[in-house]
Amino acid sequence: MAAYADWLADAGVVRGLIGPREVPRLWDRHLLNCAVLAELISQSATVADVGSGAGLPGLVLAVARPDLRLTLIEPLLRRTTFLTEVVGDLGVDNVEVVRGRAVELHGYRTFDVVTSRAVAPLERLLEWSMPLVAPEGALIAMKGSSVAEEIQAAATTLARLGCGEPEVSVLGEGVLSSTTVALRVAWADPATVSWPSARKPGGGPSSGRSRRDKSGVAGRRAQRAQKERGRQV
Repeated sequence: MAAYADWLADAGVVRGLIGPREVPRLWDRHLLNCAVLAELISQSATVADVGSGAGLPGLVLAVARPDLRLTLIEPLLRRTTFLTEVVGDLGVDNVEVVRGRAVELHGYRTFDVVTSRAVAPLERLLEWSMPLVAPEGALIAMKGSSVAEEIQAAATTLARLGCGEPEVSVLGEGVLSSTTVALRVAWADPATVSWPSARKPGGGPSSGRSRRDKSGVAGRRAQRAQKERGRQV
């Protein structure tokens, strides 16, 4: 964990993944703040960290809990490059780095736990994360002091997706100067869970730009072919 802290304080700052003002409080506000999330995760669980960024909380959980299998999901190349380098340097073998958006894994992968930290308001986070949650699994997100308001704003989405009653836990009390607020959302009835079909056939995550480019090329070709047929007629 100390080696990971060194990466964050050095390359993490240089590459713009963490602010320089955060370096003096890396341990309390970031590393330990994420590590206490492990209290809510069962033994040998598969965990997806959505919008992993610099690896918080996913890489922290991987180091603290070697029994877990972590998948770090991050769309930006500079961040996945950083994560891959850190994973290699630390020698952790329970981590997979996936470049892509969470929605690109819908219909392909499910996990016992889906985590996130400061990624999006709950309403959007549910749309991205719950399709990745296994029938007996749960979303476990790190949230702030406005978690109650977020739950209220997401009431319609929670009901539409078939989620159970959200549970809020405060972790690290009496241990950390800055406690962690964790939100857990499971399925209301695991037996009735259905997942969206895969976004595209025959593959996993890919960049959104590639798909748009391909569809644009195909569209232009179709238009040219139609014009050519009109001239022939």
